[in-house]
Amino acid sequence: MTIKDDLDGLTNRHYDFCIVGSGPAGLTLAAELAKSGKNICLIESGKKSPTEKANRLRETRSVGEIIIKPSSRERILGGASTTWSGLSAPLDKIDFENRSYLSNSIAWPITLEELLPYYQKSANYGFSPLESFDLNQNKIKPVKDFISDYKNLQEKIFIAADPPWNFGKKMQPLFDQENIDLYLNATVIGLSSVKDASGQVKVTKANIQTLEGKKGEISASVFILATGGLENIRLLLLSRDTNQTGLGNEHDLVGRFLMNHPKSNFGFLHLNQPVKSLPHMFGYLSDGWSGYVGLRTKEDLQRSLGILNSYLRFEPIFSWTDNNGVWAVVVIAKKTAFFLNWWKKKQKQLIELRDWNETGDDKEAEDGTNQEFGWLTAIKEIMINLPAVVAYSIHRLFPRKELWIKTIRLRNFMEMEPQSDNRLILSEELDYNNQPLPIVNLNTSPLDRQSVIKLHQLFREDMVKNNVGTVESKIETTQPWPIISDASHHLGGTRMGNDPLTSVVNSDLQVHSVSNLYVLGGSVFPTSGCANPTYTICALAIRLADHLKKSIS
Repeated sequence: MTIKDDLDGLTNRHYDFCIVGSGPAGLTLAAELAKSGKNICLIESGKKSPTEKANRLRETRSVGEIIIKPSSRERILGGASTTWSGLSAPLDKIDFENRSYLSNSIAWPITLEELLPYYQKSANYGFSPLESFDLNQNKIKPVKDFISDYKNLQEKIFIAADPPWNFGKKMQPLFDQENIDLYLNATVIGLSSVKDASGQVKVTKANIQTLEGKKGEISASVFILATGGLENIRLLLLSRDTNQTGLGNEHDLVGRFLMNHPKSNFGFLHLNQPVKSLPHMFGYLSDGWSGYVGLRTKEDLQRSLGILNSYLRFEPIFSWTDNNGVWAVVVIAKKTAFFLNWWKKKQKQLIELRDWNETGDDKEAEDGTNQEFGWLTAIKEIMINLPAVVAYSIHRLFPRKELWIKTIRLRNFMEMEPQSDNRLILSEELDYNNQPLPIVNLNTSPLDRQSVIKLHQLFREDMVKNNVGTVESKIETTQPWPIISDASHHLGGTRMGNDPLTSVVNSDLQVHSVSNLYVLGGSVFPTSGCANPTYTICALAIRLADHLKKSIS
C-alpha cells in the first residue's frame, strides 16, 4: 500500500473504489473489498496523529437543545475509534419495523435476520461474537444479590473489547497490500458529477484539499462516503454540479430526520436490601471484554403503548462517586494505558467496576458537553480530593474488598423518532477550508420524552413488584427536559429505504439518483433504536462490500 500525505501525482491514477473516510466504516469496507483484488483508495482528512488544523475541521454550529460535541467528529486515521469506549450491541427487532406511531416512520428495507450473518462477521473487527449478546448465554449473572422477575422490562447486553479497538492501528496489515492507497491530509470538499442524455447522474471525481490549502482530485468507478453521520450529509449538500441543492437531494431529504441517543443521569433506585455484587448490571471486565446490562421496555409493551426503545443503566453510588479527583485518576489511567493494561492482565478474577467513568462514558460539563481534561488541573483535583482518591484506589486495586451499595443512579439513553425538522443545513459561515460549516438543529419530541417518562413508571412498577426498592424520579414534571447530552451517535440524514420520495439511499446503500455513489454510516439509519451504532455500521460495511464485489466483477 502507498501511504501519502501530499497530492503529488494524484491525477495519474484511476481507482475501482474510492472510499472517503478511514473510521470503522471505511476501514472495514476497505478490508473486505481488498479481497477482490480491485484498486482501492482510502481518503482521510486527518493524519496518523491529531493535529490542530485537522481538529478545527470538526467544528459545527448547534441551534437545537442537543449540542454536538467536537470530540464526536474526529479527523484522524481510525476516526472516532481513536477516542471511543467500544461499547456495542446489535439493534433490536422492533427497530427495523415501521412503527406507525412514530413521526415520518419508514421500515428498514432490510430485516434483522438478514443482518445477523454480517453482525457475526464483524467479530473480525474487534466486536464480541454475536452469541455474546444472547441473554440466555450471558455468563455474567448475579448469584443471589439481585434477582428480579421483570413484568414490564427486559435486559439488553452491551459489550466492548478492552482495550477498545483503534481501527487505524489494529488494521495496519491492510496497508501492506499493493492494491490499496491511503491518502492522509486529504479533505474531500465536494464530488464532481455529470448527467448524461437520459438524465442518469454519475460521480466522476472527488475534489480534495490538504490542510495547507493544496488541491487535487481523484477519479474512480465507484465512490463510497464513510465520513461519519454528519459529514456524509454535508458532502452531499456541497456537491452541486448536477443538482443545485446537492447530490441525492431531489426531494429535499438530505440532512433531514437526524437522530441521536441523548443521555444523562436522572433518577435513583434506593435499595431495600444493600447489594455487594452486581457485575452484570453495574459493569465488569472479564477476559478482555467489558460490559453491562441495560433495562428497556419489552417490545410487545412498546407496541401497545406506542413508545420508543429507550433504556436505563445502573450506576452504583459510592462515597467517591462524581468526585473530580477520582475522575482525574481514571482519566490519567486511561491516558497512560500501559500500566492500566498491565494491571488488568494480572487480574485472574472478574473485575467489577468501582466508578462509572471506568466504562469510557464521558463526564459532562454543566452545558452537557464533555468536561475538558488538563494535566495541571487533574493533579490539583487529586491533591484537593486525596481522601476520596485513596478510598477509590484501595477498592480499585484490591477488588475483593467488599462494598455494600445502597443507592443506584439511573443513567438514561433515549431513542429519538425521525423528525423532518431535525436536520443539518449549510451555514454562510466558513470552516478552515473555506467550506460552509454544518448547522445542526436537533431537538427531542414529545414522544421521545414521553417514552422515557413511561420507562421510569414501568421501572418503578417492577421494582415495587419485586420488593427491590424505591424509585426516586420526577422526570414527568422536570423542566427543562434534562436528557439532552450528545451521545456522539449521529444517525439519519441520508436514510435508507425503497422509495426515493421518502429516502436517500436504497437497501444496497446506493444513492437513489446517482449510479455510482454509496453512503455508509449512521446517516443511513431510518430509525435509531437505543444501541451504540458502530456494530451495525460495520455489519452494513461488510454487507455493502459483498454487493460491490458482485456489481463490479
